Amino acid sequence: MSHPKHVRPEEAIAFDEVKKRVQILSEVDVLVVGGGTAGSVAGIASSRNGANTMIVEQMGFLGGTATGGLVFPMMPNHVSGRPLCSGISSEIQDRLIGTGEGSKDSRGNDGWFNPEALKYVLEEMANESGCGLLYHTFASMPILEGNEVRGVVVETKVGRRAIMSKVAIDASGDADIAIKAGVPFESGRKEDGACQPMSLRFMVGNIDLSRFAAFLNRIYSNREHGLPWLECWMVPGRGTPLEEVFNEAIREGMLERDDAAYFQGFSLPGRPGEMGFNCPRIIGDLKGQDPVDLTEAEVQGRKRITRYMRFFKRYFEGFENSYISQTATMVGVRESRRVVGEYVLSAEDHLKRRKFEDAVARNNYPIDIHLPQGGTELSKPFGKGEYHEIPYRCLVPLCVDNLLVAGRCLSATFEAQASVRIQPNMRAIGQAAGTAAAICSKEDVRPRALDGKRLRSVLRSQGANL
Repeated sequence: MSHPKHVRPEEAIAFDEVKKRVQILSEVDVLVVGGGTAGSVAGIASSRNGANTMIVEQMGFLGGTATGGLVFPMMPNHVSGRPLCSGISSEIQDRLIGTGEGSKDSRGNDGWFNPEALKYVLEEMANESGCGLLYHTFASMPILEGNEVRGVVVETKVGRRAIMSKVAIDASGDADIAIKAGVPFESGRKEDGACQPMSLRFMVGNIDLSRFAAFLNRIYSNREHGLPWLECWMVPGRGTPLEEVFNEAIREGMLERDDAAYFQGFSLPGRPGEMGFNCPRIIGDLKGQDPVDLTEAEVQGRKRITRYMRFFKRYFEGFENSYISQTATMVGVRESRRVVGEYVLSAEDHLKRRKFEDAVARNNYPIDIHLPQGGTELSKPFGKGEYHEIPYRCLVPLCVDNLLVAGRCLSATFEAQASVRIQPNMRAIGQAAGTAAAICSKEDVRPRALDGKRLRSVLRSQGANL
């Protein structure tokens, strides 16, 4: 059977679409495109600040990569035991911990959670705030008057509709609305445009975790593994004892060399007998904004997961009767497009621990680049009490008004984005964007003209660690 030839966007032959009137579905103060890690918090923050707010989400739940992508736990972002990104993010974690679906890991990081439970917590918080939700709806293009975004065209089961807004927040992760509105953007690293590889995460059930912990303790001489927090990882060349286990499976033909490019697994609160895996990592220059590449990542990922399961059952004690309990609903994209905003956060800002008067988030996670060809690059860890800040201007794109961005598509270089893309920062940025949008919609102020120092003061009064 022959396969259809996919035409990439840059190769496509254009055709004229028949013009037609589009029915207005809703009119709101603030429209959030994407209910992921940043977008869900943006919607909650906007609504709590008095704006009539709606989140449009193409999936049937909130949380994005944290829930549908199974990205857990959150990476640590603390100083002296206090989260650098608090506010709504801390409230989310407190609710998860209060129900037994979240906990602190062995490092004291409170970002260890059950991704399925997070769907319910985020939706509960959105409903409590009065934020409107519209699931199973894809935002396809901005509605522009000159250089001002007046709303967004969405695709639904009942056809194409329009949602009008005073301020829109692009929290799509890929800057889908921003670039269609004419915002300049960058993608990948400067020298060749290659992006960090994607991953398709999965979960395995019916594991005897006590036996697996004992197995790890036998092969490790410098580290004790135990419950409830159980973590294991392997990166080639880092000297981990698991590397030889993987090499043996490669020699036997059970795994391919690329399967061992990166491996990481965690136990989960509220899900006894299960582990989630931050792999397989999809090797190759695939783009998270390209549907052909996304399809390839999904297909390649499931093939690798099948090999992993055979490997687990053969080589990992405690996995003999295990099974795949869940594969991520969406492939995990580390970075795709990054808008160019009023300020572009740089690696120098990170390395020099720079602070900003209009800061909306603080970060001390290292630059963590997953290399397209395999392996990782990490910057030197921060010293005690050190951090840098992310200014509000990184959320304000050039060229277009009445639009903010929130999430991994913020204005940053390839290297800086590889540090700030972690979930605590994305939640903090979401809270900042939602709060800013609410203020702008109520006071008829363009986001570019909003005083970032004033926004910082408002965020601080609402629990942000700024």
